[in-house]
Amino acid sequence: MPETYTLEVAGLVRHLPICKISDDLSIAAFIMFGDVELTIACAKAIIDKVPAFDVIVTAEAKAIPLAYEMSRQSGKKYIPARKGKKNYMQDPVVIEVESITTKGKQSLCIDRPDLDYLNGKRALIVDDVISTGGSLKAMEAIVAQSTATVVARAAVLAEGSAAQRDDIVFLAPLPLIG
Repeated sequence: MPETYTLEVAGLVRHLPICKISDDLSIAAFIMFGDVELTIACAKAIIDKVPAFDVIVTAEAKAIPLAYEMSRQSGKKYIPARKGKKNYMQDPVVIEVESITTKGKQSLCIDRPDLDYLNGKRALIVDDVISTGGSLKAMEAIVAQSTATVVARAAVLAEGSAAQRDDIVFLAPLPLIG
């Protein structure tokens, strides 16, 4: 098994470390944290591929730099769904989610003022990698608590069978390594 996976995305090349998830499954770890060049390029490439939107919704934490940069480039607000209730949240809306990179269930939370902001807006759901779709479903469930319309679901990468989906926008496929 190779120690890295070579990824070409948004005109850039990165060598991703291979990480074992279980005895029979490994993934190429895609981490945008600290890679400003990659974040800027991927944000632009996604914006160029998605329909018009009014607001970006993302899940904490790995996709936040991407959502921030997309917000900066587009001039549209982004709203991060947090991984748990925070003390500042006056009226949190909580959805449970399972993810390939997180063991067990986790919660995504959004405060009522952010949820109210979504009302009537065209929401773009953004993640760094779409794999099982669990995080997407949770973000969709959060958006569904408002009168917003989800106009697209987008990510830098679609992992494994997610690359066969026709309801997502992504820049490149990422294989699961078995």
